[in-house]
Amino acid sequence: MTHTSSVWLVLLASLIAANLPFFNDRWLAVIPRSAPKTLWMRAAELLLCYFLVGALGLALEQSAGQIYPQGWEFYATTATVFLTLAFPGFVYRYLFKRRG
Repeated sequence: MTHTSSVWLVLLASLIAANLPFFNDRWLAVIPRSAPKTLWMRAAELLLCYFLVGALGLALEQSAGQIYPQGWEFYATTATVFLTLAFPGFVYRYLFKRRG
């Protein structure tokens, strides 16, 4: 896999994983629930998805060569980008007015 395709794969996985908690009421889109998820449950799932996508990125970086050590700035930036990618799902779940 080329570096460019690895980057696009991580970005696509980030977009999907960031919106996953907001577009369904299942835990991690697999385990059914009887009641709708609360905002805090969605936030916890969002954090878990952030770490899963980070693990994917780390695995792709390892397969391409040596892993470059990162500081706190990298993680603060990627968390902010992940939250920005989650904005459409948040708007759909909490701000979009449904008819009916």
